Amino acid sequence: MVDCDYCDESFDGEDAYLDHLAAAHGGELGAIDQRRVDQRTSDDGEGLPLGPIVLGVVAVLAIGAVAFTMLGGGGGGPPVDGIEAAPLNESGDASLLNGVERFPNQGNEHVASGTDVDYAQMPPLSGPHYTGTVEAGFYGETPALGDLVHTLEHGAVIVYYDPATTTDAANESLEGFATVHTGTWQSVVVAPNPNPNPEADYVLTAWRHRMYMDGYDARTVHAFLSEFLGRGPENPVR
Repeated sequence: MVDCDYCDESFDGEDAYLDHLAAAHGGELGAIDQRRVDQRTSDDGEGLPLGPIVLGVVAVLAIGAVAFTMLGGGGGGPPVDGIEAAPLNESGDASLLNGVERFPNQGNEHVASGTDVDYAQMPPLSGPHYTGTVEAGFYGETPALGDLVHTLEHGAVIVYYDPATTTDAANESLEGFATVHTGTWQSVVVAPNPNPNPEADYVLTAWRHRMYMDGYDARTVHAFLSEFLGRGPENPVR
């Protein structure tokens, strides 16, 4: 069952849920849900013409070529003049985000710092959390999960890396993203995966959303940020 985020109704499948959002909550939808509804309409043959979509994909691929060059160069300090510093798109390139998973809301209540919370997913994507948040940046140790979940609620994207498999080039790129995106409601946090045996080299997370990435790709990170950064439930700013 899929629970509606805007009312108390539940639906047997994603398509029925999206039809309900379009019919009953057209003026209330956030940017992410609106894009999902638009995509559903497009799949039914009523969407936008392909021309602008193709042009958008070409533009993203052009940016990706710059990212590839930057990742191969190395050098001192985060590479913040490549795709890491490129403006975000209104939404992420769907061809790069077909692995995104969406999970039910596990709640957003505050609990005392240090409280042991049994999260449904690990790394966590929603649920009870502490009152503190984690500042944007690249971390060598994983901050408290309760603070990380609150940071997701603020609209952050948290990228978890496997210290055993990450590369210097990937770390520099991720540090670049974290250096550029530092706002209270749209920050990028990079931290070691808390799982002892991570499911992937990198795990991209936003509130209720997750994507595994085996092997680093800056274009995919940029697309994920375009889709989710700044769109948390507490105070969406994009």
